[in-house]
Amino acid sequence: MKILTSWLRHYLPTLSVTDRQLADDLTLRGIAVEGVHDLGPAASGNSAGSLFEMDITTNRVDAMNHYGIAREAATIYNLPLAHLDTRLPVGTLVDAPFPVRIAPDAKGLCGRFTAQVLRNVTIGPSTGKIAEYFTLLGQKQISNAVDASNYVLLGMGHPTHAFDLDKIEGGIVVRLAHKGERLKLLDGTERTLESDDLVVADEKKALALAGVMGGWDSMITPETKNILIEAAWFDPASIRRSSRRHLLHTDASHRFERGADFNAAPVANAIVAQLILQAGGKIEGELIDVIDPEVAARTASRPPIELSVKQVQRHLGTTVAPEGITSEIVQQYLAALGCELILHGIDIYSTRLPSWRLDLEREIDLIEEVARVYGYNGFANTLPAPLPVIANPTSAAEAAVRNRLLALGFSESISSTFASQADSDLFYRPSRNPSDPATDPGTLSSPPHLAAKAGIRESEPSSPNPATQSMGTVPMENPLSEEASLLRPSLIPGMLTMLSHNLNRDVKEVRLFEQGQIFTGTIPADGSFISDVHETPQLSLGLTTSQPQSTPLHTAQDAPFFELKGAIESLLSLFTLTGGPAALTFSTVGVPAWLQPGRAATALVNNTPIAYFGELAHLQREHRKLRQPAYLAQIDLAALYALPLKRVTAHDISRYQAVERDFSFVFPDSVQWHSIVSAIHALSIPELQSLKPIEVWRDQKKFPGVYSHLLRTVFQSHERTLRDEDLTAWSTQIVQTLTALGGTQRA
Repeated sequence: MKILTSWLRHYLPTLSVTDRQLADDLTLRGIAVEGVHDLGPAASGNSAGSLFEMDITTNRVDAMNHYGIAREAATIYNLPLAHLDTRLPVGTLVDAPFPVRIAPDAKGLCGRFTAQVLRNVTIGPSTGKIAEYFTLLGQKQISNAVDASNYVLLGMGHPTHAFDLDKIEGGIVVRLAHKGERLKLLDGTERTLESDDLVVADEKKALALAGVMGGWDSMITPETKNILIEAAWFDPASIRRSSRRHLLHTDASHRFERGADFNAAPVANAIVAQLILQAGGKIEGELIDVIDPEVAARTASRPPIELSVKQVQRHLGTTVAPEGITSEIVQQYLAALGCELILHGIDIYSTRLPSWRLDLEREIDLIEEVARVYGYNGFANTLPAPLPVIANPTSAAEAAVRNRLLALGFSESISSTFASQADSDLFYRPSRNPSDPATDPGTLSSPPHLAAKAGIRESEPSSPNPATQSMGTVPMENPLSEEASLLRPSLIPGMLTMLSHNLNRDVKEVRLFEQGQIFTGTIPADGSFISDVHETPQLSLGLTTSQPQSTPLHTAQDAPFFELKGAIESLLSLFTLTGGPAALTFSTVGVPAWLQPGRAATALVNNTPIAYFGELAHLQREHRKLRQPAYLAQIDLAALYALPLKRVTAHDISRYQAVERDFSFVFPDSVQWHSIVSAIHALSIPELQSLKPIEVWRDQKKFPGVYSHLLRTVFQSHERTLRDEDLTAWSTQIVQTLTALGGTQRA
């Protein structure tokens, strides 16, 4: 952005510092001057001053103009800032004002629309200050009417537009475009509009793409005699959508997208009219000013912020100057920036915010402004008081989960915290809707072989999570795009994006996990906007492989499902479950709609859902163009972290001999490994040091419905050498226990 110091000094006639000093002081206050160029003498013979190359951050749209930067300089040096001259001659009386209205479909999108009619104007080249400043800036000059609009944009920062009044049919209507409606713009291109494009129109046609660019058919020409000047306030999100859709980034859209000053419209309109009338013409009627009170309330008339001087001093600390930050300094700086401070306690102010500073929302924002204007180099170099380090109560559990997943071959990943509305609608709902036969076949059941091998029952959990009944997704107030319009209510969309990213780059074997926060909001009883946002930890797992390997128990097609199930069991084994290993069960009921029916399950701890996992639904896989099956898991970390983490304990190695005993059994498919483990551990044999499977074998054709299992036990005492009678007694107990589970001992 280019700024003329001669133009700045027009607003600050008493400014005495050099241009170099001004550039340094502005930069130290966050208004960055990246380059200073001496312009030499002007046409009048006097110095033309300097040209500043500036980099203004997106939140400071109020400083993207000469008057805004002059206000900053006036605040720094405590100088009077010249008021903008908006005086106009008295207009001729009219029976009725020019008709201007905001259509119902544009409510909230156009908060203010001002219009002024000028008659018998003279269109010609610009002269005087406009010509001088534009020449120094390298700004193209078109005509006095168009240049007046550009002068106001560069001078005080608010976009305006001038229409040829004689080309307007009827009155002005601000409305949404009709889908397919066509509009030829000032750049000569014809655009096809969408139904959410905001336009300024007359009673028959669109005249301009609101906040972006004017139209060809109503532009100012040398033959123009009558003009309608427009200055308005448009919704930032609406302008951003239209600007991105039509690939048009203009000076006007740049300002409107970042939040224009609601109260600047009548001022900008008056200055444009004043400049055009210098070449001739007269005003007809008074300024037409149509206001949406709801938009005014949330922009120009925001509620005041309470500011305590003690809080300012507490946050900013010790200054180099002995007097420190006083109440007078706070009042001086904030008043110069446009705030209105009303004292209503001991050094406590009720602060009304200026309409041009939409980035000020909280007390801490005002404190930051005081620090910025005071200058950060004015604060003493002191260290903060030492604070006790308090460990995150879940840090140990997070580390344990991370280390276990890394050991299982998963890689940690991080996805975006935003999600689209479509993804939120699908992945936020934790269970299928029984009333929708298109997406929910009712109580889902796995194929018998899969259910039996996975140990999955087909019954409804008794304690479903009711939290979703009063919770909803959280929309962004100012979204970057439609694909990032909400805070994510699930990690699954991000996981799918990462799996797709890898597959599209020919990475066929992918195992990923992500620990992160999801966001939901409480829905008030009256259905109003969500304000109470909740963050909940969640874990997602993603797995896809082009060549899954079969096992003695699982086919190649089923292996990824069981690998995911095993990962969940492994994670839960890190924690102490009330009721022991038997507390973990699996069900095919209540799985979400994004998982494939018959190839998905719910993990439950004490009959309460803690995870959903399975194969991605085929429709979703086709929709996302995934080249191979993807397997996903969604785990409630809040519920997981509520469980006690097992402690790693160590003891002396026994100096007595360990003894191994193997047990070969045939079990029905319905007997699960955790049932075997639980039953043997229930025998409470202190000398039993290890129990693990050595071999699992199955032949579905010869021996359907059963599998052979070789278990190895290790016995060892820390106090004595084991005797044969001890081993015989323990072996007998184990055989009886396994037989009671339905097993048959092999000879």
